[in-house]
Amino acid sequence: MRAWAVTAPGPVEADPLRLVERPVPVQEDDELLVRVRACGVCRTDLHVTEGDLPVRRPGVTPGHEVVGEVAGLGRAVSGFAPGDRVGVAWLRRTDGTCAYCARGAENLCPASRYTGWDADGGYAEYTTVPAAFAHRLPGEVDDVVLAPLLCAGIIGFRALRRTSLPRGGRLGLYGFGGSAHLCAQVALAEGATVHVMTRGAAAQTLALELGAASAQGAYDPPPEPLDGAILFAPAGDLVPVALRALDRGGVLSVAGIHLSDIPPLRYESDLFYEKELRSVTSNTREDARDFLAVAARHGVRATTHTYPLSRAPEALRDLKAGRFDGAAVLVNDFS
Repeated sequence: MRAWAVTAPGPVEADPLRLVERPVPVQEDDELLVRVRACGVCRTDLHVTEGDLPVRRPGVTPGHEVVGEVAGLGRAVSGFAPGDRVGVAWLRRTDGTCAYCARGAENLCPASRYTGWDADGGYAEYTTVPAAFAHRLPGEVDDVVLAPLLCAGIIGFRALRRTSLPRGGRLGLYGFGGSAHLCAQVALAEGATVHVMTRGAAAQTLALELGAASAQGAYDPPPEPLDGAILFAPAGDLVPVALRALDRGGVLSVAGIHLSDIPPLRYESDLFYEKELRSVTSNTREDARDFLAVAARHGVRATTHTYPLSRAPEALRDLKAGRFDGAAVLVNDFS
């Protein structure tokens, strides 16, 4: 099969991804072999490719927003059949026995493993996934529409819940890419007022089209104090900006897996009055199930831009440069 591999992590402009020929992977006893039909392009793929995240698997194939069909089953797998449509997401495996897993916080499992980082992902003709971590997908929704939901949507959903936003609250979104524009739809459907702070006219226009009450520059103050905010942009210098925009008791949730350094905070202006700063670490399978149900109920849809899988490096370069709004999705043109 053909697959993209991160041969030497570095700036995407220097083409660290290489197209390679590999044997079709062989699924383990508890795994599914999945033929990739579509794979969303996540900012985490960019962090893996550029080396912002430490190398876990040399030459890894990125991609963890996979929509595909079951092409093979391990000997211990039941409940799936060849041809079933499944989703492969970021969280790939946990030990299921640690204290975190026992209390329902499997996203904090020290033994957790991730698709497209610890194991080869969806920028390829085939990938594998433990059957217990494969997601069943609704049959009536298009592959391209579904793909971004499998990470961008799930992480945005968890980040929204981490803000503890009160019903009818005022939510600020810093950055408005693949994850934020899905999160905004959930928040709006649940009655929130949404204000968007982001660079780029196209992203601001999309935010207003989706129903945001305002859209302004990333460093501009929102028109009213916020009950909660989510930082999607990987820019640490936005943390004090967002904290200052919070009303008393507000919570800032940081959604990304990578963030540049946060400048010093001033207690009186940035954190006093019981403001909180919270991180988001991966997601649980329950998050995924809950979000997919909410997305179906409220008609949450990604604004997508498709690229052939054969042009994956171009999609990553465009993501980094902010050349599209919404989310990019790779469509398998190899098989």
